Amino acid sequence: MKFPRSIEIVGGGLAGLSLGLALRRAGVTVTIFEAGRYPRHRVCGEFITGLDESTIARLGLAPILQDALPNRKLAWFIGGKFSRHQHLPSPALGLSRYALDARIAAAFIAAGGDLRVDTRIAVPTSSPGRVLAHGRRRGRSTWIGLKFHARDLPLDSDLELHLGDQAYTGLSRIEGGAVNVCGLFRRRSLAAPGPQLLLDYLRAAGLATLAARLDRAEIEAASFCAVAALSFGPAPVLANSIALGDACAMIPPFTGNGMAMAFQSAALALDPLLAYARGEIGWPEACRVTNAALRRRFRVRLASAGILHPFLLQPLRQRWFAAFNRARLLPLRPLYAALH
Repeated sequence: MKFPRSIEIVGGGLAGLSLGLALRRAGVTVTIFEAGRYPRHRVCGEFITGLDESTIARLGLAPILQDALPNRKLAWFIGGKFSRHQHLPSPALGLSRYALDARIAAAFIAAGGDLRVDTRIAVPTSSPGRVLAHGRRRGRSTWIGLKFHARDLPLDSDLELHLGDQAYTGLSRIEGGAVNVCGLFRRRSLAAPGPQLLLDYLRAAGLATLAARLDRAEIEAASFCAVAALSFGPAPVLANSIALGDACAMIPPFTGNGMAMAFQSAALALDPLLAYARGEIGWPEACRVTNAALRRRFRVRLASAGILHPFLLQPLRQRWFAAFNRARLLPLRPLYAALH
């Protein structure tokens, strides 16, 4: 099959790489512009929930995800105290971004894709054939995300979620016996080098017990990373443009759904972009069809996460949340379904 039109993708994260790989395997000429290089650590919960089999098949991700750890049991901790165990309706896949991004990048290159690393597009703009997958939109925000990997860290469950004062932190099993420690915090006047900053934020949020556990573990300093200017919810849709992954919408990280949304957004864009590359439709039509599909797929999910998010951050609401959770009055399965 001939594809007279090529595709450019600005951003080599999960959405950009997986879309590029699927397009390239179909025979489309694809160039990806990525500001960084691989492998690299990213602030990320590194567990994937809600990723459906159809998306995995559509993007050809099964070989890449084959050794992801199936995390099934979640332990809730509120204010430093254990609250409840919960069995997830479907396993969350544990795999580091360090491994995942590099694997998809290598597969894209092996499929004949043009991956241009260390190439930053100063002001990403859409034009016919150019897809924006350059990550979160930047703006004024009071949030900061911090992450590192730890070893010799026993977990109470496959996953742990610790709720603190204007903060929460997730611990998840990943490959190689490591544990990913990733937290979202309201910014405070704290300054410390590397992983110590995350430990200081935990203590400031009333999670000193967790900080002490991490102090006894082996922390991989090279895995520490931070990100600020986080803004949650859908991004404005620009005329005649396609934005995927975090550039499309950023869901609060407690859902564990950000990586799944990146892959799902790529899968939703695939058929319209193939039709465009074949010359069957114009760029405005490809944008219209893709953006309509993105709205249908993610609207309820983003709204549900936005409503629940404050209950995980404010101590008073956390106590109500814990009481309902212990009494098994929270409709966890319907909530889980709405968020995925």
